[in-house]
Amino acid sequence: MPGTYKTVQTTLKSSPRTWLITGVAGFIGSNLLETLLTLDQKVIGLDNFSTGFQHNLDEVQSRVSDEHWQLFTFIKGDICNLETCRQSCSGVDYVLHQAALGSVPRSIEDPLITNENNISGFLNMLVAARDENVQRFVYAASSSTYGDHPGLPKVEDETGNPLSPYAVTKLVNELYAEVFARAYNFKTIGLRYFNIFGQRQDPNGAYAAVIPMWFAGLIKNDTVYINGDGETSRDFCFIDNAVQANLLAATVNDEAAVDQVYNVAFGERTTLNELYQLIKERVVTANAATGEARPQYRDFRAGDVRHSLADISKAKEHIGYDPQFSVQNGLDKAAKWYLTNLD
Repeated sequence: MPGTYKTVQTTLKSSPRTWLITGVAGFIGSNLLETLLTLDQKVIGLDNFSTGFQHNLDEVQSRVSDEHWQLFTFIKGDICNLETCRQSCSGVDYVLHQAALGSVPRSIEDPLITNENNISGFLNMLVAARDENVQRFVYAASSSTYGDHPGLPKVEDETGNPLSPYAVTKLVNELYAEVFARAYNFKTIGLRYFNIFGQRQDPNGAYAAVIPMWFAGLIKNDTVYINGDGETSRDFCFIDNAVQANLLAATVNDEAAVDQVYNVAFGERTTLNELYQLIKERVVTANAATGEARPQYRDFRAGDVRHSLADISKAKEHIGYDPQFSVQNGLDKAAKWYLTNLD
């Protein structure tokens, strides 16, 4: 049986390791950084600030002690540069590879840059981590890999055809990880994220995720747009659940659990209409005008799947994944952050 998350946290506290987080200035990367520093871990962070932000790192620094912040080394660089990847992996025990260009629409508009970052950059990191004898390489995979497969809930070994260049890149990541396991006995675990949300997720820009974008819109009394009829559904997963999955995947001792991919989600489906109401209920407590707000519906977005729901039983069984935050609990925590930082 895999260890519990609490056991892993206790073990790390008593036996610090060296970690590399790529995309450390991003939403997920900065949350991983904060957790690892509070567990007394030494962390190297790599980011080129293409989608990450200095203010995310500044916020982490403000939330941890000076002693913990001294455990962090930042490298400004790009995963598309192999030598930068080698430098970052030197002396590292575990890699948490979060750096990528996300967003289905962005990949449709510019498949070349998505391919360069998500495939060539990923391969650079694999090669560098292999050559530096990294113990475990945990990488951000994606629920987009399920493509047009109609089955619900989504099970790891049943995928369909990719619906976007972004989905193709995430599928290729999994294929490369499999090959490195067979050809080099290099230990990897892929985490198929399902709509991760939470504090420090950017609400701005053309490719912003729906939850931060709607928080920002309702807080600022701007129009909120819903693509399609609002009955599209997703398995939204709070960031703390994703952090837990990363640490469990990096440290699991069961050989059968390694060289696998796992769904990272909560295991419940929420429609966009339901999500809008949940966010509105939380914002109206601080902004009474939100009570009169109504969403505006527009066309469905190209490349989007209609419904998504994860089966998380494999992650529970093999790495001990036990998500503690439902959508409602996660939105409660996220709302506090957005109301403080955007109001």
